[in-house]
Amino acid sequence: MPGTSWDIVRRMRQAAAVAVMAVSLASGGWAVARPRPHFEPTDLDLEDTGIVELDLQFGMVRGPDAWRTVIPDFELDLGLTPNVELGLDGAYAIEGRAGETFSFDHPAPDSLWASVKVGLWDSREERVADTAGTAWALGVAVGPKLPVTAAARGVGFEALALLGRSARRAHVVLNAGGFFEPRPDVTTARPAGFEGGVDLSWDATERLHLVAEVAGVRFLSADPHQAAVTAGASWSMTDAVDVSLVALAGFTRGADRAAVLVGLAPKLRLFGS
Repeated sequence: MPGTSWDIVRRMRQAAAVAVMAVSLASGGWAVARPRPHFEPTDLDLEDTGIVELDLQFGMVRGPDAWRTVIPDFELDLGLTPNVELGLDGAYAIEGRAGETFSFDHPAPDSLWASVKVGLWDSREERVADTAGTAWALGVAVGPKLPVTAAARGVGFEALALLGRSARRAHVVLNAGGFFEPRPDVTTARPAGFEGGVDLSWDATERLHLVAEVAGVRFLSADPHQAAVTAGASWSMTDAVDVSLVALAGFTRGADRAAVLVGLAPKLRLFGS
C-alpha cells in the first residue's frame, strides 16, 4: 500500500526521537566528552521486508583511559523493501575515572546513527546457474548522527560504501567512508575523519557462524587515531533469535584496548507475510 512505507518511516523517526530523549534524560548533566568509540564495520545482509531485528551487546570495555560497562550497544534494523533497510545504532555505557580500576561514576552515551542502508547491486540474480555459490554485492549506508546529551551541539553525518563478496561459506564486506559527529559541547570541536574496515564471517555449520572485524579510523580532528580487531562466534538458537560472544583488541592510542561482549539478537515480523 502506498502509505505503508511512509508509516514505517514515521515510526522509525518517532523511535529515534524517543531514544534520544531517553538517553538525554538518563545522562542528564553527568555525561562527559570522551573519544569516539571504535568503528564497527557493517555487512550487506539486509533484513527481509517487514522484519525488525534488535541486536544488543552487553559487556566490559577497557577504553583508552578508563573502564566502562556497556548496557547496551544496540542496532535496530527494519527491512523496508527487499533492498532498503532502516537502522538506528547507538550505545549507552557507565564509565569510570581515568586511571582508576573498575570505577564507574558517570554515563557515557554515544551519538545515535539513524541510517538507511541500500543494496545497489547483487550478482546472484544474474548468476543463478553458478553452482559455486559465489556472489558480489554493492551497497551504501548513510544518515545523520544525532546528539543525545544536553551539552552536545548540532547534528552530524556518516556515510559508508560497502563492497561484499561471498564464496561458499565465507562472506567478506569491505567498508569505506567518513563521518563528522555532533560537537560534544560548546568548546570542543567536532570529531571527524575517515573510517574503513572489513566485516568477515564463516558459516561453520547451518547455525554456528564465526565472525571477525578489522577496523580503523583516521581522524581529521585532534582525536587520536584508532585501529582494532574483533573475533567471536554467533549461534542461531532459533530462526528468530541469535546469541553471540565477541572479544576486541585495540592497537592505537585512541582505540579501546580490550573488550568482551555478549550479544542477543531477536527478530520479529512487523508487517507483510
